[in-house]
Amino acid sequence: MLKYDERVLREVQIDSLANFLVSGLVAKGAIKPLRDQKDIVACVVEMMSANFETETRIDEEANRLAEEEVRKDPRADFNRLRTLIKQKLAERKGFVL
Repeated sequence: MLKYDERVLREVQIDSLANFLVSGLVAKGAIKPLRDQKDIVACVVEMMSANFETETRIDEEANRLAEEEVRKDPRADFNRLRTLIKQKLAERKGFVL
């Protein structure tokens, strides 16, 4: 059974999505590239990757903070708490979920 590295798979998916997005915009005439399409795709990939990394860091911090709160009060709903914390963290960082 093959086991894929999750990060590599995500990079392949981001690359594929960026190619699809840029190709579609060019084909519909929504954008007229002033540079090679590969350069535009690379820029989109970089932006999307940075976005996913930021969201991952927010997720990890929300998990950590929610776990701390649940340890203090086991009656607390972890999932609800995590969602609320994640929303607040994203809001503070100006990140749209």
